[in-house]
Amino acid sequence: MAKGRSAAPRAPLFIDPRAMRGTNPKRRCSTSSSSSTTRRFSPRAKRRVGRCLTYVQEEFESHLKCGRLELGFLRVRCEGCHAEKLVAFSCKRRGFCPSCGARRKAETAALLADEVLPRRPLRQWVLSLPFALRFLLAAHPRALAEVLGIVYRAISGYVLRKARLTHANGQTGAVTLIQRFGSALNLNIHFHMLFLDGAYLTNTRPPVFRRIGAPSAGELQDLLERIAERIGRALERKGLLARDCENSYLTLDPASGGAMDDLIAHSITYRVAMGLRSGQKVFALQSVPAGPLEEQRRGVAQAAGFSLDAGIVIEAEQRGAHSRPSAGSQRGKSATGRSRSDPGARSAGTFTD
Repeated sequence: MAKGRSAAPRAPLFIDPRAMRGTNPKRRCSTSSSSSTTRRFSPRAKRRVGRCLTYVQEEFESHLKCGRLELGFLRVRCEGCHAEKLVAFSCKRRGFCPSCGARRKAETAALLADEVLPRRPLRQWVLSLPFALRFLLAAHPRALAEVLGIVYRAISGYVLRKARLTHANGQTGAVTLIQRFGSALNLNIHFHMLFLDGAYLTNTRPPVFRRIGAPSAGELQDLLERIAERIGRALERKGLLARDCENSYLTLDPASGGAMDDLIAHSITYRVAMGLRSGQKVFALQSVPAGPLEEQRRGVAQAAGFSLDAGIVIEAEQRGAHSRPSAGSQRGKSATGRSRSDPGARSAGTFTD
């Protein structure tokens, strides 16, 4: 360029160009782990299940392509400062991708907090199920819907009785989010239910909200035993469960599900399903509890493999806190921000429950 000649105007610089060209180390760890898992899983699944699980492979492959600029992007520009940024296309999958899962979590939580949940106190009820029922509900969606209806009717009936109302003159409500995985990525179907901590009187204009107190330990235990008994009777009528004087067991045909049932059973019981360590327990790192065990179990009832937790309540004035249980109840399976690699070329990650 000749001296004295002004430089030609250039387009605004991109924001964080290095970050756009490179890859976050945590995401690189997650992507590398997913890629190696996909390569190992497909041939083993063909040998074990008899066919490659197409939808599983599609989930992993879409996750590996998510957020990569070379596969497509949008170029966005600020009208005020004229700064520009490249935004890569996302896979928009619902299974494993932590980025798309986090975005969907935030959007759903905002929708519930701003447009669905009323400005009234809320209580979170979390119901965990025995291993046998986790297996049954994972394979039978209709049974899952029926069990959810039983749980909702039992808790809503308890809320109305405690508010000294009936179904004729009172009404409560809840939003239920079904979680299918635990913190070790094990198959663990359980319910997160955001219930109104009270009920409305429906024969007044406008309806009057009547607040109830927290359930006592005895009330929680009685409610859980009632739920377990109702679920058992309903499944027995459907022919899915058989009970005698001592035990209850599933009546499923072992040959009906094939090898897929074997994979489900391994996942539920925290065991490795394929490879050299098949049948062995999954090695998991756990932290020491923050407080005494008695304090952690406060507000929790347990019976016959069922567990009911009602210890989290959000007051009406805590409007910003409404999104926290909403988001926590429908988290994705994996979290990229908690993935790391160790020197032995293994990967470690924390999954959400």
